Amino acid sequence: MEMNSISLLEYNVRIKRLLASPEVQRCWITAELSDVAVRGGHCYLELVQKDDSNTRILAKNRAVIWANIFARLKFEFESATGMAFTGGLKLMVEVTANYHEQYGLSLVISNINPEYTLGGMAMKRREILRRLADEGIIDMNKELAFPEVPQRIAVVSAEGAAGYGDFMNQLENNPNGVKFYTKLFPAVMQGERTVPTVMVALDRVNANLQHFDCVVIIRGGGATSELHCFDDYNLAACVAQFPLPVIVGIGHERDVTVLDDVAAMRVKTPTAAAEWLIAQGEMALARIGELSNSLVSLANGYMARANEQLAYYSSTIPLVTQNKLDAANMRLNHYAQSIPLSVQNRISASRSQLLFMFQSMKQAVGQQMLREKMRVRSIEDKVHILSPQNTLRRGYSLTLKGGNAVTKVDDLKKGDYITTVFADGEVTSIVE
Repeated sequence: MEMNSISLLEYNVRIKRLLASPEVQRCWITAELSDVAVRGGHCYLELVQKDDSNTRILAKNRAVIWANIFARLKFEFESATGMAFTGGLKLMVEVTANYHEQYGLSLVISNINPEYTLGGMAMKRREILRRLADEGIIDMNKELAFPEVPQRIAVVSAEGAAGYGDFMNQLENNPNGVKFYTKLFPAVMQGERTVPTVMVALDRVNANLQHFDCVVIIRGGGATSELHCFDDYNLAACVAQFPLPVIVGIGHERDVTVLDDVAAMRVKTPTAAAEWLIAQGEMALARIGELSNSLVSLANGYMARANEQLAYYSSTIPLVTQNKLDAANMRLNHYAQSIPLSVQNRISASRSQLLFMFQSMKQAVGQQMLREKMRVRSIEDKVHILSPQNTLRRGYSLTLKGGNAVTKVDDLKKGDYITTVFADGEVTSIVE
């Protein structure tokens, strides 16, 4: 079967004729800037559109800005936004579709709207702040109280950076000699490594919280575009929830990042951060001076009142002493007069008591002797009644063997001589 065909070149020419439509000429589009390269004065780049999660590319085109207008557009854009013309920016650009038979489709950029980029960055900041507010963490760090004199400072900055040097020089050479103890936790402060290295530095501070009063995140001035790395949700959430107060001094006074809105303290520069810390120490010294003056004034007041009291006591002590002596002499005279009468009364009372006791003792002794006589008489009567002689007279007898009384039959045996005693005599018998 015969098939009609055309060459690739002819096909590309047809595409080129189709793209001559006004619908694709000088159109304003929005896209993200990527893969920027300048060669021979021309700027070659890619324009991409990503999904809402910012992970999947939905559309992509090569683009170019010719040298005859690139320098002007770049200058105008960077002057208006303060950001370098580099990858990652959200742009609104005027493009014309251009199709070359050999090189394919590309977009020629003829104009850039810097206001769109500024609005996009502001919208990104607003979205991060809204998310932090919805999660209830945006003010957590702001609610932390600074120590009265924060002197132990954890510093997150780039080692050797001018901003860090200015900060340290300001602290170490403060006019009042306030002592600060600093520890640098190095981090990259521009570019793609900023967020992960700053968060690692904060994690290291968090592991040693007991050694610090607050954290200072500082970076010197530079292009505004270099500060966009600090407009990051993860870093902002980390600072917002950090357990120590955080001072942020990034860039210049005109530069504002999301960290400025979540940190406990925002200052315009690293030097201003040092000045704020020094001011806290100076205020503490001033309070100490005021307290010292108040203490001296209070002590002087107490001394003055004490001297007045001492003078009063010095003038009144002799009079009080004389009054005490006079009162004591009066009491002594009273005692001297009352002692003889008191002694006589005491003697009379003791004599009466002694006489009473003597009479009572005499009466008690007589009664006791009478009771003893009656008891002895009763014993005599019992002894008389129970005497052996009276017992014998009542018909009883006493049997003796060898001069000993016999009380049992078993004490006797045949042939024993026994003596039986009666009231009127004795009889000797032999036991048969």
